[in-house]
Amino acid sequence: MPRFAANLSFLYAELPFLDRFEAAASDGFTGVEFMSPYEHEASEIVARLKAHGLAQVLFNTPAGGLERVGMARAWEAGERGRACQPGQEAEFQRGIEMALDYAQRLGCPRIHILAGLVPPAFRRAPRADEACDTHGPLARESGPLRDTFLTNLRWAARLAAQQGCDVLIEPINTRDIAHYFLNRQADAHAIVAEVGEPNLKVQMDLYHCQVVEGDVAAKVRAYLPTGRVGHFQIAGAPQRQEPDAGEQNYTYLLEVIDEVSQACDWPGWVGCEYRPVRGEQLGATHQGLEWLRRWRATHPADI
Repeated sequence: MPRFAANLSFLYAELPFLDRFEAAASDGFTGVEFMSPYEHEASEIVARLKAHGLAQVLFNTPAGGLERVGMARAWEAGERGRACQPGQEAEFQRGIEMALDYAQRLGCPRIHILAGLVPPAFRRAPRADEACDTHGPLARESGPLRDTFLTNLRWAARLAAQQGCDVLIEPINTRDIAHYFLNRQADAHAIVAEVGEPNLKVQMDLYHCQVVEGDVAAKVRAYLPTGRVGHFQIAGAPQRQEPDAGEQNYTYLLEVIDEVSQACDWPGWVGCEYRPVRGEQLGATHQGLEWLRRWRATHPADI
């Protein structure tokens, strides 16, 4: 059965970050994920995980920066990673080293490598067959960005393997992050296959997948049995709210994940990375978790 992790960068936004661990545990979550730990000492996070019996299942590599303060501020400054950017290899490698240090101390078995934005000099208008799409095509085309991305991923995967850590790449729609390098599931899986490192996998966000290309259930059925899917994330499309709102039927999609994961013995997590419709009101996340309470009532093996 799917195991659900609370994304603490999105959920419980009415609370200070370090108080969100207790709130997640109170709502029955056994795992947590978040975008960035670098604002906090690892020991502070470890204490919250242990106090509330939580597993750290995922976080992102730094969006930029060469030291922890800069890494903590990079996302707000508009950075989205360095993995695809030629000439930024030193900053990329420093970020991977910092992320792996946190992963080891938090007992986290996987990190998400931010692909980065396409630099202005490499941007171009979409071709005619891409005009109605929200993706950028560069991840599938040979050239310096793709070459840099593959080289960086291979280096990071080999370093992470030394401590038994998986590294993930995530296709993200360019409506949410304009000019993001990696946007489509097929491109991500082709890159994973080409790099050829067994601990490099795809982070399959069903919200981003719906925005960019749709046909989500078929993609789950196609990709999960390959062993190249390391993590799922969910949110309602198109507003990125609770997964019981919007154009996707998540009861069905989660049952597909359940069916396929049992068939191929997939042991991973489903991250709840959405913005509660009630925003930062007190109790907003808890009230919006009715979808999860319904799921648990009808699928008790998840608990």
